[in-house]
Amino acid sequence: MNSEHDAEPGPASAQAAATGRKEAAAQGATAGGAQAAGGAQAAGRGKASPVAAPWVRTRLRAAPLAALALALLVALTACLAAAFPRAVDRYEDAGLLRTFQQARPERTTVQVTAPLTAGAPSPEELAAPLLPAALRERHEKLLGTVPGSLALDRAQSAYGVALSKNLEVPDPWIPRPSGVPARVALVTQNGLADHATPREGRLPRTSGTVDATTPVVEAAVTAATAKSLHIKVGSVIHVPAVARAPLAVRVTGIVTPREPAGAYWSTRSLLHTPSLVPLPGSGPDRNWYWLGALLLAPEAAPALLGTDGDPVRYWYLAPDPDRFHASDLGRLKAAVATLESGPGLQEARALTGPGTDVTTDLDGVLVSFSQLRAGIAPLVAVAAVGTATVAAVVLLMAGALTADRRRAEAALLRARGASLPGLAGRLCAETAAVAVPAGALGLTAALLAVPEGRAAYAVAAALAVTVVACAALPLRAALAHRSVRVAGPREDMATTRPSRRRTVAELTLLVLAAAAVESLRRRGMSSGSGDGSSGDQLVSVAPVLVGVIAALVLVRLLPFLLRRLARPAGRLRGAVGFLSLARAGRTSVSAVLPLLALLTALTTAAFGGSVLAGVNEARDRAALLAVGADARVESEGPLPSGLADRVRGLSEVRAVTELSIGYQAKPHDEQTPVPLAGVDPAGYGALAARTGLGAFAADRLERPVAGGPLPALASPSVAKAYGTRSPFPVRLEDGSTVSVRITVVRDRTPAVTGGGFLVVDRAGLSAAAARPTALLVTGYHVDAAALRRTAGATVGVRVRAQERARYADPPLQTGAEHVYTAAVAAGAGYAVLALLLALLRAAPERTALLARLRTMGLTRAQARRLLVLESLPQALLAAAGGALTGWAAIRLLSPGVDLTAVALPTADASVGRTELYTDPLSLTVPAIIVLVTAVGVAGAQAWWAGRRGSVRELRAGDAR
Repeated sequence: MNSEHDAEPGPASAQAAATGRKEAAAQGATAGGAQAAGGAQAAGRGKASPVAAPWVRTRLRAAPLAALALALLVALTACLAAAFPRAVDRYEDAGLLRTFQQARPERTTVQVTAPLTAGAPSPEELAAPLLPAALRERHEKLLGTVPGSLALDRAQSAYGVALSKNLEVPDPWIPRPSGVPARVALVTQNGLADHATPREGRLPRTSGTVDATTPVVEAAVTAATAKSLHIKVGSVIHVPAVARAPLAVRVTGIVTPREPAGAYWSTRSLLHTPSLVPLPGSGPDRNWYWLGALLLAPEAAPALLGTDGDPVRYWYLAPDPDRFHASDLGRLKAAVATLESGPGLQEARALTGPGTDVTTDLDGVLVSFSQLRAGIAPLVAVAAVGTATVAAVVLLMAGALTADRRRAEAALLRARGASLPGLAGRLCAETAAVAVPAGALGLTAALLAVPEGRAAYAVAAALAVTVVACAALPLRAALAHRSVRVAGPREDMATTRPSRRRTVAELTLLVLAAAAVESLRRRGMSSGSGDGSSGDQLVSVAPVLVGVIAALVLVRLLPFLLRRLARPAGRLRGAVGFLSLARAGRTSVSAVLPLLALLTALTTAAFGGSVLAGVNEARDRAALLAVGADARVESEGPLPSGLADRVRGLSEVRAVTELSIGYQAKPHDEQTPVPLAGVDPAGYGALAARTGLGAFAADRLERPVAGGPLPALASPSVAKAYGTRSPFPVRLEDGSTVSVRITVVRDRTPAVTGGGFLVVDRAGLSAAAARPTALLVTGYHVDAAALRRTAGATVGVRVRAQERARYADPPLQTGAEHVYTAAVAAGAGYAVLALLLALLRAAPERTALLARLRTMGLTRAQARRLLVLESLPQALLAAAGGALTGWAAIRLLSPGVDLTAVALPTADASVGRTELYTDPLSLTVPAIIVLVTAVGVAGAQAWWAGRRGSVRELRAGDAR
């Protein structure tokens, strides 16, 4: 065996040289055959011209399995890269649609209202703008003023005339809950026949010319209005008029809305559903009156001029949320701002009159969505950047593996006069012949798998993957063969003193990582722009930069640590331990890439696992705060007798806590109520301790035996308002009064949700006030259906598990969670692939080494131990370093991360801020998987090498 100080190349170099000679010989034979055939043909024609075999075809035929593996890697990576932006667009668009659906049309519709122009010379000219033809003409022109980014639903848009105030009608047959006459809204809206189905009678119409003196008009009402106001077909409602007899409105039809939730009906929900309205200034015991809408024919609009209300023209422009995209959020905001206070408003006033006003809450809806998206996007970007980094490292390692396999061939070509650009061009063309079709195939698969989303970003991502795959091999070969040499340097030796360029690069990365971490700690993950775009991409790269710095540091320290361990190992019996440590300590610079991939993947997995764990904890906490226990049974009045015992009899129930809750208790007989809960101190104290919601000692809440004020548990706001030293009276809903003194202050309590509450001993309340109104149920997997059957139809039941499931339903949060999980899983897969590529790169050298050692008496068991012990230091380094780096990244970045936006559909102040914390499983499980994989592959390699003979490996390594 040659000494490490010999001038001859090492075993790996010799074997690579032999392999390169074989491939070059095969290529030369192919080229020579082609030239001979070409020469024979040329001789027949009397000419001699050499014909060379195509380079790309020859090389692909020489290594078909390597080309197939590269194609699969590029196709898979391009597919994942192209699918990611489209998946993000898909769940963001779904979240925007859900936001619109929850906001309701009364907030999202753009409402244009225009009063009549004063000073019209004649009644005919005053009534002309109210006619359907004039309104329709203005409607079409208004649609043309809306920016194209704000897509409108023409079918749900509407226009018409309505009174500016609701008129009181004297008809006594209309219900009067508090003795106050009902009021009606007169509306002439277009398209009633297209949006309603007659249930009784017919739609209203007009005969002849209608003006301000018309005595009778026809109208229709919805079924809900007819039921509440006792209206029938043929009913006549008298609307007050000015200087004339009341306007008689005859109901000719009762209709049913076809899409009651659409903008046509719900922009002004009064059109389809009447409401009970409190009379202003009626005091605590409010007086109520009915308010309903009468739908007149559009041609009857001039009749409104004779009423006591001022007619107003309106145009409702309904957005079409199905055509909105979250990527256009900035343009949507600009379009709404233009309509409300910009050029759009000026154009609307030019068309309809100087008093026209444009109002909508669409901008508020867009701002709330953008804030929610801004809290989610940076977290998803962390996973995307981490996975992209690992995938790029794997592509670079694949190129480096091919370059090492063909080192001798490239050296031979350079020795025969090949230029460096020419060599790189040939290798790039060879790789592109495989990578470009594979990238196109991956892009096509991504477009078919995720049909929604922007195609430009998907194409750019797939193109970036293809470019990296094509450039990895030529760049690696050009870097290794900058100068022509006969024998390459040894690859199993560590560089004692790194170059200055490497030191500067590492310091630059260290500064970038420190800046990103400090930026995140100061202002959080959100960019603060409000449009969901990441204004500072450095923040999303922070966890990856932490992994990069750790990889560079560990690669520098590993050889020194292993050499220190090799000295005492040399004094032990047997050469396996010393040999494995000595070989592991000879780590070249190429070990940076696999270690970088592993540390980045482990850091991203730890960060992602901690994010998902924090999201689950926040949802569990929110569900617990909303319910107070595993289940809640509550009624507005006293619960049925014996219900608590029946609930205790259910198989899943462990404990039941009875509560007497009065939500209208008034301290000091004030107008502001404070919820007061009467409880059993022992049972309720155990529940509070079990749930972690304001635990307290039961004896501090028990009623004094000698009488006196009741001890009370209060929220901080109530304790601040009424004090904790002196007792104060509280008037209950049944009229009784109790004196309480606050002895315990807690932020939360299971009985009552919200910021203000009082909790006292039920034994100190009156018999009426102490009757149970709620039950807090504790148990494993409480059966909601069985609990509802036991409670009855008149009692409300809320189950914690169902409340928890409701938080996971919003598409924006759910989609982000799924994409995040997929990105972390893909990063873990690429990390394992990087580990396999690193072991595969060292496989020929290890196989040749085992062959030589077996000739010296090394057994198969010793060979397995040698390879396992040799791979164990790097695997342990990656596992321990990854876990430590993940922990450090989470601890450094957690102050700037709030998981509430990802966990809950809306910001819930009662839940508070959900900080990122370290999840032990996310740190240990990926590290253990990496360690087991490395050891398993090394053992399998030793087993496979033991089955093969040593003669072939020794001949392959012969440098003669």
